[in-house]
Order: sequence, then C-alpha cells, then structure tokens
Amino acid sequence: MAQENNGALQGKRVAILMTDGVEQVEYTEPRSFLEGQGARVTLLSPKSPGDDIQGFDHLTPSQKFKVEIDVRTAQPGDFDALVLPGGVANPDQLRMSEESIAFIRAFGLGNKPIAAICHGPWTLIDAELVTGRRLTSWPTLQVDLRNAGAEWTDEPVVVDGKLVTSRKPDDIPAFNQAILAQLHH
Repeated sequence: MAQENNGALQGKRVAILMTDGVEQVEYTEPRSFLEGQGARVTLLSPKSPGDDIQGFDHLTPSQKFKVEIDVRTAQPGDFDALVLPGGVANPDQLRMSEESIAFIRAFGLGNKPIAAICHGPWTLIDAELVTGRRLTSWPTLQVDLRNAGAEWTDEPVVVDGKLVTSRKPDDIPAFNQAILAQLHH
C-alpha cells in the first residue's frame, strides 16, 4: 500500500525483483521499511501481474505475494533502486530468465543502486556486474562470486559504489539502512 507521508524517500521508486522460492522476510522487511520512508515499491517478476509468488520461511512454504509488474514490460528507467531478495530457488530461477538478467544488467550499467541479500547476489554474476566489486552474500555463494571476479568478504553489509550486499536475514536492519543511504544521494 502506498503510504502518504513526508518520508525521506518521498518520490523514490524501488523495484523488488523475485519469483517463487524467495526468502520472504528478505522481501517483506525491506519493502515495509522503504514504504515507511515514503518510497513507492513495486514487485517485479518473470511471472504475469496478479500471479502468486510462493514465499518461503527457510525451507517451509509460507506466504504468497502478488506480482505487480512483469519484468518483461518493466523499464529500468522507471525506478531509482533495485532490491534482489534471496532464498535458494528464487535467484536460481531468475538466472534462467533472460529478461530478469537483462533488467538487472541495465540497472547496473545505468549506475543505479542495486541491493542484493543472501542468495540474491547470484543473479549479479549472470548480469556481469561482479567483476572487481567488493561484496558479500550467503556463505555458499562465495566461491561462485570469487570465480566471477568479485572480492568476497564476510560482513553484515558491504557497499561498493551503488552496489549494496548483505549475507542473511539477520543483516536486514543494516541492509535497509544502506539502501536508505543510497537513495538519499
């Protein structure tokens, strides 16, 4: 729901790109935080608007979320920041969606903030946005990210230019604050 307030992010538009298998707290918490700051947040997916996305609480299916915009019709220029939640199956499926990877790549090439948490940074490899970048992720991704040319580090939140990354749900408060700082620029 759009909240009418004079938050710090009034007028800012944030895309959250995800699909089935998302770790739901990595979607719901940043979304409510950003909306509480006045941003307009939109759920993008390679699924059709109105379709359900199955969220997970670790390995247990939990809430469902409605797709708001199909990533195939979304324009990176319409958004000020992109959030990539984790969950194992979610980024793994996004990696098979050429339109999702193209959207992420366009966002990165446009030098706009991208915030990825947990398994979310996996898609950044396919979007060719990790070479020479300092970042973090869920620990099991570190070899993949290093092999793709990233400098991986184990910290709650890492900011390298416009790229914000975090490791896990416990890092969400720091992750949210880093996204806020990026959108204040």
